[in-house]
Amino acid sequence: VQRDLNIAVAEFTELKQQLERDTLVLSVLKKLQEFDTTIKECNSALLEKQYVTAAQQLEKARSSLRSLESRRGFELKILKALGTELTVQTQNMIYHLGEEWQKLIVWKLPPSKGSSSLEAVVLSELHLHTVPPQDEDTAVPPVAAVLQALAVLGELHSKLKDFGQLLLQYILKPLISHPSLEPVPEEEPDVFILRFRSQELALDESSPMEVFDKIKLVFEVLHKYLLNVPLEQPGEGREEGRVTLAELLGELIWEELSDCLIHNCLVNSIPTNSSKLEQYKEVIESTEEFEKALKKMQFLKEDTTALLKYACNVDSHFANKKCQDVIMAARSLMTSEIHNTVKITPDSSIALPELPDPGSGDHLKMPRPCSLLHNGTVNLGGEGRLSPFTLCLPTCRISCSVQQLVELAYHTLLEATASTDLCCVQLFDCVRNIFQLFYEVVPTYHRENLQKLPQLAAIHHNNCMYIAHHLLTLGHQFRYRGTSVLSNGAATFVDLVPGFRRLGMECFLAQMRVQKGEILERLSSARNFSNMDDEENYCAANKAIKQVLHQLRRLGSVWQDVLPVNVYCKAMGALLNTALAEIVTRIAALEDISAEDADRLYSLCRIMVEEGPQVFTPLLEEDKNKKYQEEVPVYVHKWMTFKELMIILQANLQEIVDQWADGKGPLAEEFSAAEVKSLIRALFQNTERRAAALARIK
Repeated sequence: VQRDLNIAVAEFTELKQQLERDTLVLSVLKKLQEFDTTIKECNSALLEKQYVTAAQQLEKARSSLRSLESRRGFELKILKALGTELTVQTQNMIYHLGEEWQKLIVWKLPPSKGSSSLEAVVLSELHLHTVPPQDEDTAVPPVAAVLQALAVLGELHSKLKDFGQLLLQYILKPLISHPSLEPVPEEEPDVFILRFRSQELALDESSPMEVFDKIKLVFEVLHKYLLNVPLEQPGEGREEGRVTLAELLGELIWEELSDCLIHNCLVNSIPTNSSKLEQYKEVIESTEEFEKALKKMQFLKEDTTALLKYACNVDSHFANKKCQDVIMAARSLMTSEIHNTVKITPDSSIALPELPDPGSGDHLKMPRPCSLLHNGTVNLGGEGRLSPFTLCLPTCRISCSVQQLVELAYHTLLEATASTDLCCVQLFDCVRNIFQLFYEVVPTYHRENLQKLPQLAAIHHNNCMYIAHHLLTLGHQFRYRGTSVLSNGAATFVDLVPGFRRLGMECFLAQMRVQKGEILERLSSARNFSNMDDEENYCAANKAIKQVLHQLRRLGSVWQDVLPVNVYCKAMGALLNTALAEIVTRIAALEDISAEDADRLYSLCRIMVEEGPQVFTPLLEEDKNKKYQEEVPVYVHKWMTFKELMIILQANLQEIVDQWADGKGPLAEEFSAAEVKSLIRALFQNTERRAAALARIK
């Protein structure tokens, strides 16, 4: 029994395996039959131009082939042939659909293909043979069938992408870029034609409303004749997978189209003045309507709002555009010539905007002279009154470009006070950036001229002081405008003042060092003022002094009416003092001075005393300069020292002792006892009288 049972199990196992093989063979044969049937039905449908059915049969055949190829351990040589057949049938189908696509959508492009110039675009035409036919027996299949078949085969995306690029290049972008271009739709019995014409009288830039209307017209006609076709997307549920051609095209071209609309249309429409921001609401409303229209045509998804977001963010864009324009204007002023100047006086009126009176809230006052300081006298509570020009900038010359730069800053801040908080902060920062840019750009850009030309160094000094003068009160003057951002006290420019003052002083002091170096170099050729009885030595010293005076006169001339009077006098005084101090040092160091030497040294010193004050000419009016020439001792510290040296050169021993007056006389104020003794030893021979005089110099 056991043996019979084993035999039965073996037979059962063999029969089971045979059944599995037969079942597998049967299923493969069924799939082969399905493949063959679908290919035949596809060919039949293709002959009848039933493209959707043909495409669906091809996809069924592809599914059957995949099922066969997925079976492991069961390989048929026929599968390779079937794959080749499927590829041939697919390509044949795509070719036929491509032919139909070209019949449906015909582009007539200009000879210079690729050009998007106005002349080329005017010659472009789009013909849509998708007008519903009046003759029902027409051989042209409905547009929906062709599009659905392409969608089933996965070829619709590439066709739409090519169509979208042509649409952008020859229709949409030119309509945005060329204000004179307008679309001209024409409908004929069997075709719709989109042409273009150029208006002769057109503005340089189209308003966004006009551009939106043109683009909307194009999409409306495309929606009517082509894009309003529902399609079944393969691989998705029947309800959820239904999309329109408009949705698919929108996904392909909207990003590029919206960028073009923003950068070539909306950007140009952003106001350059805050007073026009209210009028921009019309653009925002038009943008919203445009997006709604495209969403209604299903070209855009409901959550797409790129254009509207950009338009609504007009305050930020206005501030960015304004800041960019202001910085460009400021940089242009900074790189312009420094030597074109304008005279600034304490009572001069400057073209600055109307600003609020600090005690009057939002009320405005008329601009006041001299950087908006009070014109009248100020009562101190007692009998004393300040001058009306107290705290005003002294009379001097500044560059026209710097005056315009400060005016630009005032007008920008005035614009800021009329803007939103965000915009206000950006414009305020922009004004700070202007002055920081000046601090970096001007000394670098004009470095060579500032080092070589004394007049430009003086003008640059005035420019920096002028800017610093305005920065002191610039923030406070706008504190009482309505905007809370500026009224909290944080809007100030005072921190920039020390830097600008230092910038001006360093430039001018560098020029002073150069001039002092030249003076000392000229005096070095005077042969230490020794042996003046030698004619050659005397001529060299005389020439050196004449050269120094000529240099001082030249500087006095180029700085005249440029520097403020007090700065002018201090500068000229410092340079003249350098010359006198050097002469005094050289003469005091001489060990032997003969009577003839003393006379000649005295004559040289007299030239300096007579002609030195004449270099003080701060004003153009000669008669007004006498006052400053008489005040030379105030500005030249070594003036009295120099005059005492001249007295010593001509005095006898008793006169020198009298001038010393036991260390209490005028001579003692200017020279030390050692210096006086040295001069006495050089001037007088060693006698008892000299010894007695030296003994009295203590």
